[in-house]
Formats: sequence, C-alpha cells, structure tokens
Amino acid sequence: MSETLTDTLSPPRTDEARAYIQNPILRGFNPDPSIVRVENDFYIATSTFEWFPGVQLHHSRDLVHWRLVGRALDRRSQLDMIGNPDSGGVWAPHLSYADGLFYLIYTDVKTWGVREPFKDAHNYLVTAPDICGPWSEPVYLNSSGFDPSLFHDVDGRKWLLNMIWDHRKGKNPFGGILLQEFDPAAGELVGPVHNIFRGTHLRVTEGPHIVRKDGFYYLLTAEGGTTYEHAVTLARSKTLTGPYEVHPDNPLLTSRGRPELELQKAGHGSLVETQTGEWYLAHLCGRPLSPLGRCNLGRETALQRLEWPRGDWPRLAGGDNAPKLQVPAPALPAHPFPPENERDDFDAPTLSPHWQTLRVPHDESWLSLRERPGFLRLRGRESLISRHRQSLVARRLQAHVAEAETCVEFEPETFQQMAGLVAFYQANNWVYLRLSRDEVLGKSLNILTCDHSVYDEALDEDVSVEGAARVFLKVRFERETFRFAYATEPGAWREVGPRFDAGKLSDDYCQGLSFTGTFIGLCAQDLSGRRRHADFDYFSYREDA
Repeated sequence: MSETLTDTLSPPRTDEARAYIQNPILRGFNPDPSIVRVENDFYIATSTFEWFPGVQLHHSRDLVHWRLVGRALDRRSQLDMIGNPDSGGVWAPHLSYADGLFYLIYTDVKTWGVREPFKDAHNYLVTAPDICGPWSEPVYLNSSGFDPSLFHDVDGRKWLLNMIWDHRKGKNPFGGILLQEFDPAAGELVGPVHNIFRGTHLRVTEGPHIVRKDGFYYLLTAEGGTTYEHAVTLARSKTLTGPYEVHPDNPLLTSRGRPELELQKAGHGSLVETQTGEWYLAHLCGRPLSPLGRCNLGRETALQRLEWPRGDWPRLAGGDNAPKLQVPAPALPAHPFPPENERDDFDAPTLSPHWQTLRVPHDESWLSLRERPGFLRLRGRESLISRHRQSLVARRLQAHVAEAETCVEFEPETFQQMAGLVAFYQANNWVYLRLSRDEVLGKSLNILTCDHSVYDEALDEDVSVEGAARVFLKVRFERETFRFAYATEPGAWREVGPRFDAGKLSDDYCQGLSFTGTFIGLCAQDLSGRRRHADFDYFSYREDA
C-alpha cells in the first residue's frame, strides 16, 4: 500500500460524536461510482469519458473525507481516444481487490449515439499492486456491451459481467446482464455466456455489480436511464447464474417523481461493507439548478447508509428509498485531509492531478512546464471543435458558485492564433474568452460561443489590449449564469460580454448527447499550423461557501 495512504488515525468516534457524510461526496462530474474497501482504506473509481488520463481514483478512511489520488489510465497504450465522439471513451469503470492486486475493468466507447443503432464498446482489464500504480497494460475482454464489472467468488473464480447491447430493430437494446468466467492465468474469458437478468419494468438495465452475503448473490443494476427516471435495482439468487428474484420493494434507491429532492438522478450504485460491519451504497446523483432542471456540474457521487439484517433484504437507513443529503457516518476514526491550494503557480514539475486533457495525454510537444519555469506553456494546435489534437487543459467545475482566473502572455501574429480561458462542456458546446489579433485593433479579445455547433461572437467588435504584455482573464459562475472579466493591470477587472446561461453547459441541454460536466480550461489554437505558444503564469479556482 502506498505510504501516503496509511497515515496514523485519530481515535474512533463514539456514538454520541458520530459525524455525518455530506452529499455529494465527490462533487462535479464524478459519475458511475465503483467503491471497494481494502483493510482500512476505501477507494472509489468514477467515469472520465473523453477526458485523459482515464478513471478518477479517490481515497478515504472514514467515508466522510475524500481526496483524488490519481487516475489509472495514464498511457496511450492503455487508452487511445483520438477521434472518439463526445462522451465516448471511459464509461462506468469497476474497481475491485483480490489476490493482493487491484483489478480495474473499463470500457472504451468508440461509437455511440441516441440515433445510432450500434455501440462499439471495448472492455479491458488492468491491474496494479497499489492504487497509485503502476497499472498494467490492458487485457482485452469483449465488446458485447458496456458497464463491465468483475466478481471474485469465494472459491477463487472470477466472473465478468456486462450489459449486452442489442442493435436489432424492434428489440430492447438493453438486452440483459451477461456473465462469463474470466481465467486470470490465461488472461481471457472462458466457458459459456449466461444472460442472468433481463431487468424490470423500469428498463434500461445496465451497470451490474455482484456481492455475496448470507448465502445469496446480490445483483445490483442501474435502471431507468441516467436522467430523472434513474434508479438502483436489486435482485438476488442462491446461485450465481440465477434465476434472480427482485427486491420486494424495488427500486432500492431513486429520486423519480420527487422533484423537491436536492439530489436527483439517483442511480448506478455500488455496495461496500466497513470493517465495523456497516453497509453503504455509493451512487451517482445530480444537483439541478432548478427543480428537474439542468445539472451543469454533471453527475456526481453520493453515499447512502443501509440497514441490512442477516438473511434479509437491505433498505436505506431511515426508511423510504430517496437519497439524503446527510447520512450518518460509520463508527470509524475521523480522517480529514489537508486543504487543497486554490492557486496553481505551475512551479511543480508535473501538473496537479485536477488537470485533464481531451482524448490524448499531454507531452512536451504542446504542453510544457519546463520550457519556461513557473509558467504553463501551451502551443496552439487544433480548434475547440476538434476531436483529435487540442491544446486544452482543464479542471472540473465543482460548485454552483465559483470563480477561476489566470494570467496569460501571448503575442498572436494572425487572427488564426488564439489563447485564453474557456468554459467547456463538449466540442459543440462552450464559451471562450480568447485573445487573438485583429488587423486594425492589434492584440484583442472577444468571447466566442459554440451552442449546439452554432458558432458566434458575443461582442460585436473585439476589445483592443494592444501593448499589454500580460492579460488577466476571469470567469465567475453564479448558479444559473456565468460571466467573464479581464484586466491589463492586476486587480483592475472589467466585466466583458453578457451573462451566459450556465445550464447550457450540461447533458440536459445537450439533449442526452453528453454525459460529462462543466470544465474550466486553458487553451491555445493555431489554425495556421505554426504552433504559436501562450504562457500562463498561474491558475486559481475558488468556491464560495
């Protein structure tokens, strides 16, 4: 186990001093949680879709405090997403531990769409002796459907589960949950394929996870679709291959039909037992800007406490099946982590783990912390609508009220060279405060917008910043809206452009064509191909309480 993850613990809490878990525990675009406990440590893996490196890995020792410890898929040999569609890439990873190894199963989705019959979804396995890696080269498993998971049975055998995609006309495309044995020595699937569960009336059956308890195999699935009809379904069987009996009070968890709840879209769950015998359900959720409205932070992760008497069905603690904002924490010692810095001065030799790039890893050919120490240098490449080679590095928006700022030194020679600060959802939906060059005004700024692939400029005329060696850029989110500002002297901010609709940076606005969340990014483009560079001095991100 990594030395950084085995700190000395404080004394256990008493029942009177029991803390509460405040949901969501993983804020801002952290969907499809897969939770596992290894001795005294808890880990959650979440989906990253087209963002690289792939699969966010989070750590806790008390289920209350969490931190991002890294991402597993950090090499192109593990995950090559050039050309992947928006919200392709890594869907619903599954994290488990057995035989002294972490096992991570993931899908790389190459083709998908609500109006397309096919899903090209390839499933792989990587392993590591430590959560922080190094993670192995991938083992290919199958391509029959997405949301794979690996179940380690008590007899040592291992079983792969995934939903099967049925593209045929007139068929239910969510064709059930497949089960097949995995031979770790051979590194391949073996034996017959079983369709063990075809779902309930809620339909859209996906996200299978299995746990064994009290002589039963419990099969947890996501149903209802990952929006406002989402739910966690539970079924059980005495034998692994079924038949599976559905929970008498199914669904186990849902927000469906309760627009007053602050946590919506509750579904896609994963179960964990603490070392003190307490059970919790990790699940995705969304926090809309208005009742049943748009979730610009994306789908997040929450925890619910379960009551699970021996031999009986589990239920949410406190009754009903609605997700709760506050949940009693387990009887474990408190383990907070040091607060994170709001400001990144780019003085470290590597990027902070909060940064991600689109589809491909960064390298010195376009992103450098060494060419000019203390600055992040980006060399301009393709446009913001590209699905191949963008010079964009971004972090998640994790609160409805937050602001980010940077300072950039950039001397464009032509209108085809741009750099700046972008509020980004996907290649077809973003708002970009950019510096460029105008033939009359010289170095100037404007706000470019892309709304469902419709390009526009928010200002009728560029604002000249000619002669300013350094330009400060800021974006502030205030729940339903966000707005940009700029300065040519420290602190002398001037708001620029209109207020923009924050809800447009959401999968709800994108009509189900995206599954991510709002990112705030630094970027550079050079459509002339000359790779003009921009130097960013710092980046700060601050959330209001």
